[in-house]
Amino acid sequence: MTIVETSLIGTDLGLTGVSGVPTADGPQKVKEFTSDQEVRWCPGCGDYVILATVRGFLAELGLRRENLMFVSGIGCSSRFPYYLEAYGIHSIHGRAPAIATGLAVSRPDLSVWVVTGDGDALSIGGNHLIHALRRNVNMTILLFNNRIYGLTKGQYSPTSEQGKVTKSTPMGSVDHPFNTLSVALGAEATFAARALDSDRAGLTEVLRAAAEHRGTSFVEILQDCPIFNDGSFDVLRRENAADHLIPLRHAEPIRFGAEGEFAVVRRGFGLTVARTDSVAESDIVVHDAYADDPEYAYALSRLSDQGLEHVVTGIFRSVSRPTYDDGVRYQTETAREKKPVGPESLQSLLTGTETWTVG
Repeated sequence: MTIVETSLIGTDLGLTGVSGVPTADGPQKVKEFTSDQEVRWCPGCGDYVILATVRGFLAELGLRRENLMFVSGIGCSSRFPYYLEAYGIHSIHGRAPAIATGLAVSRPDLSVWVVTGDGDALSIGGNHLIHALRRNVNMTILLFNNRIYGLTKGQYSPTSEQGKVTKSTPMGSVDHPFNTLSVALGAEATFAARALDSDRAGLTEVLRAAAEHRGTSFVEILQDCPIFNDGSFDVLRRENAADHLIPLRHAEPIRFGAEGEFAVVRRGFGLTVARTDSVAESDIVVHDAYADDPEYAYALSRLSDQGLEHVVTGIFRSVSRPTYDDGVRYQTETAREKKPVGPESLQSLLTGTETWTVG
């Protein structure tokens, strides 16, 4: 398929992430998305509030439950499909994006979601994650990041900060952690966002935009593990949290702090934080979530550091690009039109001259 051909399909036709997915006959309620399975996470786990937020959002989304598919890998977060009254697969460690890709390609009538964790997605599943993002498959990936391996009892993960003391790093981790949004944007994700588990309004806003986006939507959700990494994000929940959280709003200047006393400004090829009273109004960056090149969104992701001095939340990037699954279906349909396949074609293939001798 040529570039010209791919530009004629998918996003350029005004399709959304839920185009072609059947909608419910009437209003839906949260309890309709609540399965009969007992929710079993540790008391205080951030997964509880994420589950409640997703259930509420799905009721607002208005899609038929039988056309929702949640695919998870292995980890605490990957129990998610059990607790939703929708179709789901508790799949293989790190391979959820690959399975979800097959579903997205073969069933355009499904809204496909991946639920994964920082260990599942960024360790054994790192390769599958970046290629799903690169291909721009029409799915939504929710990455729960608690910066620890919870299910296997507290080993450090690919997002654990340097010096982190765990059962597998008793003298402190010497690894440099992934910046999760930088990984996604480095793979040229067409939609990348971050939310905090306790911010239900912010998370719902991001989920809505992610579901509407056609292509791979990547959402990192920062969440607490009260057993093995308790308080890891407490600095983002305390009274002075406004000094650390940098919320993004498209077309608005990026200011933060209780009184808006801080702002994001350009510095060289990147971005930095400055006091508002020390810079001109024209120096403050106006957020552009629709910037075509990923460099700007990548620079935003670099504002976040290991010590959580600054954490950017909201939608970093949301751009249109032809999707992998639309492209595959287009090629398949074109091939069928040029050379229809019937029973006689299969028989001809089986009895034809193009055979192999194994000896």
